Amino acid sequence: MSRSHIDVPELVTVACPVSEVIDSISGRWTVGILTAAAQGPVRFSELERVIRGISRRVLTLKLRQLERDGLLHRTVYPTVPPRVEYTLTDPATELLDTLRGLTDWAVRHRDTVATARAEFDRGQAQAQEPEPEQESD
Repeated sequence: MSRSHIDVPELVTVACPVSEVIDSISGRWTVGILTAAAQGPVRFSELERVIRGISRRVLTLKLRQLERDGLLHRTVYPTVPPRVEYTLTDPATELLDTLRGLTDWAVRHRDTVATARAEFDRGQAQAQEPEPEQESD
């Protein structure tokens, strides 16, 4: 086997678990939930207030998913009505630190990305323009 050969089954085996985790944390609501929970214990109603546009059902599902993934810890207090609080786990705190690095990168490079997109779009538009017809003698 040559050195340039790519072992696709091996790549899939390695990438699949990573993709699952990335898919889980890159959802529309995940970062907002984790950021809110980073402020300290947070209740469902507080999350519902601070995360605009999220439905109760979606919030419930996302909280369960994040708890299942080990990113949130759910504490139920034996009161009437029951009081439930969510806190970040250590892996979630580490994840937020990583996301802050990504956010810093995005802020530093947003102008570069915008310029590259504009140049690309101009090139695409020019490539699609019909060539002028040449006059025949």
